[in-house]
Amino acid sequence: MAEAALDDVFTDDITVPAIDGYPLGATLFLPRGAKRQTVLINSATAVPRKVYRGFAAYLAKRGSVVLTYDYRGTGDSRPKVLSGDNPRKSLVGFKASMSDWAALDVTAAVTWMHERYQALPLAYVGHSFGGQALGLIPNNIEVSRALLVASQAATWRLMASPERYRVYAAMNYVLLPLTRMLGYTPGWAGLGMDLPKGVFEQWTNWVNSPCYLFDDAALTAVSNFAKFKGALRALCISDDPWATRPAVELLCSGFGAAKPEIIAITPADAGVAKIGHFGFFRPEHRDTLWRGAAEWLEASE
Repeated sequence: MAEAALDDVFTDDITVPAIDGYPLGATLFLPRGAKRQTVLINSATAVPRKVYRGFAAYLAKRGSVVLTYDYRGTGDSRPKVLSGDNPRKSLVGFKASMSDWAALDVTAAVTWMHERYQALPLAYVGHSFGGQALGLIPNNIEVSRALLVASQAATWRLMASPERYRVYAAMNYVLLPLTRMLGYTPGWAGLGMDLPKGVFEQWTNWVNSPCYLFDDAALTAVSNFAKFKGALRALCISDDPWATRPAVELLCSGFGAAKPEIIAITPADAGVAKIGHFGFFRPEHRDTLWRGAAEWLEASE
């Protein structure tokens, strides 16, 4: 595990075992000075952990121990292949779902951070699915503060028009048939990163449902939403066509024991032309959006 300096912090690429022992590729960011808290960054669907590297280093420079990681079947958590084999074939027959990501991977990442840094409060950053997962994990009680970025109950009905119709058609009439034909969802079809078949099938089922994952009768983990009692802030970005205000509010309504604070953000607030669903984590927001997020995560109450 080679350790290197990055922006006045130390980084270490490691492996974190999931609940079932599956190895998850991860990166630990350590401040050079005193440690004030820990932060777990949980990715959006089909987004590798490297996208959060700048934000993680920024938080670590301010004194946080930060962990990023890839869900099983993605990034550095793909199943291993033999030398010379096509890596795309590694996902054919690979068993994983979004509920597995939460129950096995996110749950383990929370436990890993909590057990190693028991004296420090644990904060949680969830981007899109990463925020949804907070409500599904059984140990969310270990999290003191959670910042949800563009996290929503992602039913197509609550997306902005006409994007909602493009998403519905693409998922149901292009990507789903392609996934079932190939045995996995290819990133080249528009997602940017390959996904396990079971992940995409469950995701499509939730997107097709009026209340997203809350309509999944088989998803007993929904009951874990009520366990979370920490501070909760959800950032709703005005030009995000997927995580619209109604979709963010629907997700937050599941956290019945918390008092979610929904903060509206416009591109003008950050002095830029657009932010969208992914833009919050661009380094250009270091002195604007990142600073405000870090100050909230570091608050003690």
